[in-house]
Amino acid sequence: MNLEKPTKNPWKTLSTEQVYDNQWISVREDKVLNPSGGDGIYGVVHFKNLAIGILPVDKEHHTWLVGQYRYALEEYSWEIPMGGSPHQDGPLEGAKRELKEETGLTAQTWNTLMKVHPSNSVTDETGFIYLATDLTLGDTQHEDTEELIIKRLPVEEAIKMAMTDEITDCMSVAALLRFGIGMQKGEFVV
Repeated sequence: MNLEKPTKNPWKTLSTEQVYDNQWISVREDKVLNPSGGDGIYGVVHFKNLAIGILPVDKEHHTWLVGQYRYALEEYSWEIPMGGSPHQDGPLEGAKRELKEETGLTAQTWNTLMKVHPSNSVTDETGFIYLATDLTLGDTQHEDTEELIIKRLPVEEAIKMAMTDEITDCMSVAALLRFGIGMQKGEFVV
């Protein structure tokens, strides 16, 4: 199996037009020649913030999930604490802020779990997921747009929720499975 990344872009952009813009995203439509040379269009959603996810884990191997209704899906969702961070703030500063806002937790130790592209077929969104340990509980600072339920549970239970579609958010699933595999391999000490 060849996993080497090709460096040549097989797409040719003929023109670009911005069709939507707000403070969080912009949408553009490109006229393109696809890799086989055919004419087409490609819609791209540009995210103005980084996606940030945090997997907080305490000494008892418990984590915290955040439950909220997701407007775009019209469904309730259990997720790791997450949010957006302006590019200039950097992902770690955004992670620290989001963890405190959503759960009231602060962490003394931060480790990068992974970098992800949550929906790379139509967006340029980049996400960073951190493992937060050595936790201290404080007060939450929810935003006006958030009606959150916070749940503390064993990490193993959260992993089971990811495996049985009770957690479907891709950053949450990726974080939980990466942590679970890393624990089996002895990569993480909590």
